Amino acid sequence: MKITCYPQLDETLYTTTLPNGLSVMVVPRPGFTKKLCYLATDFGSIHREFTLDGKVYHVPAGIAHFLEHKLFDMPGRDITAEFSALGAVPNAFTGYDMTAYHFSCTEHFYESLKLLLEFVYTPCFTQESVDKEQGIIGQEIDMNEDSPETCIFESLMGLMYENHPVRDPILGTKKSIGTITPELLNLCHKAFYRPENMLLCVVGDVDPELVEKMALELSPKDNPKVTAVKSWQETNAVREKLATCEMEVAMPMFQLGFKCEPLGKGEDAIRQEFLGDLAAEALFGESSRLYLKMYQEGLIDSAFGGGFETIEGMALLTASGDSWEPEKVQSAILEEAARIAKEGIDEVDFLRMKRSSLGRRIKGLDGFDSTCFRLCAYRFSGYDYFRFPAIYETITAQQVQEFLQRVVTEERMSLSVINPLQEAVQ
Repeated sequence: MKITCYPQLDETLYTTTLPNGLSVMVVPRPGFTKKLCYLATDFGSIHREFTLDGKVYHVPAGIAHFLEHKLFDMPGRDITAEFSALGAVPNAFTGYDMTAYHFSCTEHFYESLKLLLEFVYTPCFTQESVDKEQGIIGQEIDMNEDSPETCIFESLMGLMYENHPVRDPILGTKKSIGTITPELLNLCHKAFYRPENMLLCVVGDVDPELVEKMALELSPKDNPKVTAVKSWQETNAVREKLATCEMEVAMPMFQLGFKCEPLGKGEDAIRQEFLGDLAAEALFGESSRLYLKMYQEGLIDSAFGGGFETIEGMALLTASGDSWEPEKVQSAILEEAARIAKEGIDEVDFLRMKRSSLGRRIKGLDGFDSTCFRLCAYRFSGYDYFRFPAIYETITAQQVQEFLQRVVTEERMSLSVINPLQEAVQ
């Protein structure tokens, strides 16, 4: 395995790509009892169109999440109970552009790793189990529809994007999951759970060579030929400016988005992401002039926050919170961005913000989960995450100023608002 040291982070990373294409990454943490393992695939809810062995397929919204659920369902076995018997805690998640299966443990790591590789790479779907899961996930969809936080983000995506499948919920809809069949699940497993589309990442006091050996023995040898659609045509302009609805909330909630260009892959893309993070901090971060002004005026409260969000094929600057006057918050953000574009950013303030942002990322590596997640997500983006300190050094205040001038405009802006139910207000 290749060994790379990162003195600034006090980290060492073991990496290799197996003959079957599976990427393996190990971050040794000598002396720690906890061990964490991710088996991730570059397959999320947005990946619904692909070519497999020369044939084009379109699959229903929500199928990536549905597949994640069904892989735990092996005939005659209780996978969760088997992990528990080993003292391990398993779980999984599906995002817009990645699905990951993981476990944490203090003992029996290698036995747990074997179990993880076994169930993820052994699909078994029956019509009876699919019918049952449609009811279970249908209940999840109902709960999400009652969640203001979920609804406001999904509403914002529908306002901003014309073609990108981020417009559709990760869980899909009851109608879309009702069309999922065992055959479609097997198709997606074959297309996206092939080793060259996946990554095994481990953090803890483990033997990297043994992890590599087990992955080589227990992962599939074949990789079908697959081409997935991962580019969607979008203009910089948003579809619509404003959406409002009513739910059971105490005061109006809002989420504001500014549409950015997709980042692509590699180091330049990650640099643009960090630039977006710093732009959000300069514009409306907790230490910014605008945040203090809006807070003192009562436009926002401590729930306000924002940042730079990226999903494969899209990116946006976003701010959200509670406010009785969300459109005034929107106007204040536009005005402050125009001021920064004209006057620039104080260099001392910028260096402070950059140190603070870098410090948060370094601190994030204290958590095993955040380390595993970021290594996987950034590897799928074609970037070695542990190199992030070097990227921060290249970003200037002038570049942040230019970013805000380009992005924070009315053309690129949408606002989603959830108001309290009228009867509750009365």
